[in-house]
Amino acid sequence: MAETSISGGATITAIQRYPVKGLSAEPYQHVTLRTGQTLPNDRRYAIENGPSGFDPEAPKWLAKAHFLMLMRNERLAALRTRFDDSTHVLSIAHGGSDVVRGDLETTAGRAAIEAFLASHCADDLRGPPKILSAPPHSFSDVARKVVSIINLASVAAVEDLVGRPVDPLRFRGNLHVAGWPAWAEFDLVGQTIALGTARAKIVKRIVRCAAVNVDPVTAARDLDIPTAMQRRLGHADCGIYAEVIADGEMAVGDAIVAVKPSLM
Repeated sequence: MAETSISGGATITAIQRYPVKGLSAEPYQHVTLRTGQTLPNDRRYAIENGPSGFDPEAPKWLAKAHFLMLMRNERLAALRTRFDDSTHVLSIAHGGSDVVRGDLETTAGRAAIEAFLASHCADDLRGPPKILSAPPHSFSDVARKVVSIINLASVAAVEDLVGRPVDPLRFRGNLHVAGWPAWAEFDLVGQTIALGTARAKIVKRIVRCAAVNVDPVTAARDLDIPTAMQRRLGHADCGIYAEVIADGEMAVGDAIVAVKPSLM
């Protein structure tokens, strides 16, 4: 069955994943999307902040309050991280220098990362930090496995609301998209879109919390974006979640359009 476009197109300008929930982004130029999955290794790991009850043998979604995360722990934004898929090694830099590295699939490697976080986040901890994983479980803010999409025109509209530059990385999306008018992404909820050769269904708007108030470069909590949006717009939504419904390849520069089945 063929497809036809039902909306004006836009362009993917950036792709990024977050291997460890709450830590920094890693860019892609191109990626393979799989049905029902996140970007590869997106939010594969999380840092437990005190006992959460998470069972890696029977993983279930838990609210982000159980983990170290930017909504409450802005000092995480000062860290620059790199994750190697082949070795599972996470490297952390702080203040321009590498401070720790460890294989997140080994006890010793996790212990090294946990010891650093115990020191770096000492004032935020409710118990010893513990790295959790249970692939293919994703520690997303929502229970569904999704790809998050940020419309750069909507970010520009937020800048107008707060009267300050707003880095799109504050919204921790997987895709940045240019070419849609501000807030036009909300009209796509319930529709199917083309992401390169992959297909995804837009399932919901993203409600923003205090995490977006943290500058991803300086780690300063310097804005109150959700309050400004609620006051001026009547909502605090920015971005949309998509579920991948057909495998495919996606790259920076690819068009992103809504599509519908055609009988032709």
